[in-house]
Amino acid sequence: MNIIEQKNVLGESLVTCSMDPLTGFTRTGCCETGPEDVGSHTVCIIATKDFLKFSANIGNDLSTPVPAFGFKGLKQGDRWCLCASRWQQAFEAGNAPKVVLTATHERCLEDINIDALKAHAIDLN
Repeated sequence: MNIIEQKNVLGESLVTCSMDPLTGFTRTGCCETGPEDVGSHTVCIIATKDFLKFSANIGNDLSTPVPAFGFKGLKQGDRWCLCASRWQQAFEAGNAPKVVLTATHERCLEDINIDALKAHAIDLN
């Protein structure tokens, strides 16, 4: 699917989440998605130490580098396309990271309430 056709949770064109580290299901820097993305890597987050620790504790270690996949590991402040269900899980546990709404794909709204995202947004006026 063409990235230009994909919309963010605000109904606007999806913008880039991060080029360094390179993120997205297809590693384009955007949280675009399609039928092959069964994990729905659609939420552009800003990693925090608390979130990274929480994620590692539930079996999704995003901090440890995996050189074989060119993954340097995330650190506090990095932006990353996170699975919608993982963000919702962190939210329910009180550990949700901040989100960039303009870079968060509208598909995540299948799993996450827009008000929860807005409460954690860094890009609302």
